[in-house]
Amino acid sequence: MEPLPPSQDERTMATLANALQIIGGWIAPLVIFLTNRKSRFVSFHALQALLLQILHVAAFLIFFVIFFVVMFSAIFLHVAEGKAQAQPPFAIFLVFPFLWLFLIATNITIIVAAVLYSIKAGRGEWAEYPVLGRWARRILKIGPGGTNLA
Repeated sequence: MEPLPPSQDERTMATLANALQIIGGWIAPLVIFLTNRKSRFVSFHALQALLLQILHVAAFLIFFVIFFVVMFSAIFLHVAEGKAQAQPPFAIFLVFPFLWLFLIATNITIIVAAVLYSIKAGRGEWAEYPVLGRWARRILKIGPGGTNLA
């Protein structure tokens, strides 16, 4: 059985769930997900945006841990070699551009995904984020396009 097409209110809330992640991070999709649990369409889009934000925060934290490990180990090795008064370790200058590029790339990805899927949600499409869409359907126990799982 095909689900009913989403109402204008559902399309608006799904659009907001996707768009507000740009400025609201994970909080905006979480609030919309928790307040609109009765709508499969809104829940699906909000959960996808929430999963993207959770993945973004996890990647950010992992990268920063790696960054600080490299920084402190380079400083420790630098001091152990007796160069405490010399120039800073080269590893810091090598890792910092990667941190900057990572932050820029992830933020651009979030913005592009938010805009693209906001437009699709506004049209009433059950558009799935790559990989995360399948996870969201599995969590919500719905089939492709919002159909019931048999």
